[in-house]
Amino acid sequence: MVTTPEKIQHTHEHLPKQNRVAVLLMGYGEVESYEDFANYNEQALNLLTAKFAPVPTWIYPPLAKMLAIFDLHEWGHTHDNFISPHNAIFEKQRAGIEQQLQEKWGDKVQVFKAFNFCAPHLPHQVLAEIHNQGFDKLLIYPLLVVDSIFTSGIALEQVNKGLSQMAEGEEHWLKSQRYIPTFYNEPKYIKLLAKLVEEKISTELANAYLPSEIGIVLMNHGCPHKAKGFTSGITESQILYDLVREELINRYPLISVGWLNHDTPLIEWTQPNAEQAAKNLIQIGAKAIVYMPIGFATENHETLLDVHHIIHKVEKKHKNVKCIQMDCVNDHHEFMMMAAEWADSHIEGLLAEEATAINPSQAVAHHHHHHH
Repeated sequence: MVTTPEKIQHTHEHLPKQNRVAVLLMGYGEVESYEDFANYNEQALNLLTAKFAPVPTWIYPPLAKMLAIFDLHEWGHTHDNFISPHNAIFEKQRAGIEQQLQEKWGDKVQVFKAFNFCAPHLPHQVLAEIHNQGFDKLLIYPLLVVDSIFTSGIALEQVNKGLSQMAEGEEHWLKSQRYIPTFYNEPKYIKLLAKLVEEKISTELANAYLPSEIGIVLMNHGCPHKAKGFTSGITESQILYDLVREELINRYPLISVGWLNHDTPLIEWTQPNAEQAAKNLIQIGAKAIVYMPIGFATENHETLLDVHHIIHKVEKKHKNVKCIQMDCVNDHHEFMMMAAEWADSHIEGLLAEEATAINPSQAVAHHHHHHH
């Protein structure tokens, strides 16, 4: 049964004061100035590379500093001191989702944000704030399209680390949790992506090109084929691509997935990469290419700089091909509405749930008992 807003509104008055839900919106976060690159890289190596590359951990700090020099050159020199808009867009997403949720739930719900790679960090900043504000119910919501050890996996790793650091006394302050891992197969998200592509084509390309001459590269985050048995995100990314392609293929025959891979030696990444995908489409007659990021919900240096590089290379080689770079869904109003909607049933469940007392010392006591 779907609860109508009137009924929900009515129940607000009878709920005890502390029965509120903190929605923890999680994203990667990007450094905005290159002084932070070394820290960012070390964190990335710890959280990401360790999951699939055979690199000893002692090498992370010096390697991070070395990579920072390349990043400094890449963002600072090659791209006129590029500052990533990622964090600012993520804040708009947080505010937009909160606004939608509060229209329905009032002050029973508040949306907090935390980043994996820069402030606000989880443990000491965001979880502490949630606790201090008296919330004891948490909806963990990584705003990441597919579930993998590199996306929601990192979010959960950070949440668990933070919560275990904050456990104090007999009883844990957190009483209930829910989790939204992904939205890669949500029909509304699929339809919005297809609609944005069609709108872009009709405003910028439809007058000059036949539909069969317009190539569409649907870009996903690249995945290593081996991730030490962890979920790498390939399956869900492939399904996402298939679903969006299905929406467009009858009107626009030239469509390919394009993976945005990292240049990591010794690692086999998903293919075709976005550059190869464009070349393949040009070979079968594309005279214009639309690059649409589908596996990213928030603009970042990959969807901006990496795609910019790819387009530059393609245009250099194929001077007569027109290339169009599209935005992620970012804080598009329809995306804000659906992202809030996906949380509704979980918030309803959390508010209805009886709080459970969790005693961390019992787990530890049992553990010690096992060893003796």
